Amino acid sequence: MYKVGITGGIGSGKTTVCKVFEVLGIPIFYADTVAKEIMVSDQLLVEGIISTFGEESYTLEGELNKKHLASIVFNNEAELAKLNNLVHPAVFRAFEGWVKQVDQKVPYILKEAALLFESDSYKMCDTSILVTAPYDLKLARVMQRDQFSADQVKARMDKQMSDEEKAKMADHFIVNDEKNSIIEQVLTLHKQFLVAAKAY
Repeated sequence: MYKVGITGGIGSGKTTVCKVFEVLGIPIFYADTVAKEIMVSDQLLVEGIISTFGEESYTLEGELNKKHLASIVFNNEAELAKLNNLVHPAVFRAFEGWVKQVDQKVPYILKEAALLFESDSYKMCDTSILVTAPYDLKLARVMQRDQFSADQVKARMDKQMSDEEKAKMADHFIVNDEKNSIIEQVLTLHKQFLVAAKAY
């Protein structure tokens, strides 16, 4: 199965791009959504979180205590790294299981992940796409979507790997600047991936 990784910084619109691929019939693994799900369903991961961050990491009902975890990892890179080192391998396992369940007649699949390069999960893919957008446009999108102030959004953006750094590792690019057609860019890549998948 030919695997395509897709990522982009906050506000780049990678989810919108993914929706176009979905219309073309391409299955998509949303890593960030799956990560939230398996933090309560993957027993190995749950045990790892409890042993690392304490019993308070979960409520009596078995739900993730987001406030407790956030109070530990927010603004603490070492603790955040510990959490990521638990979550990323679990997401990798989930991805491998998902790939096995995908209809083998599908030409290729997409793995959407905010931390595609940071988590090294791009290495599980055959090629990768970086969705980019101008800084000011990303800022405006997130402010509108999350109802955050400009300073709050900038703080989140500053913590992420820059597009320039990601660009060095990406194979393909989609510019989501509301000037260039996303559909045309996706269709161009779709044709390339169909060819690559046949030769795979």
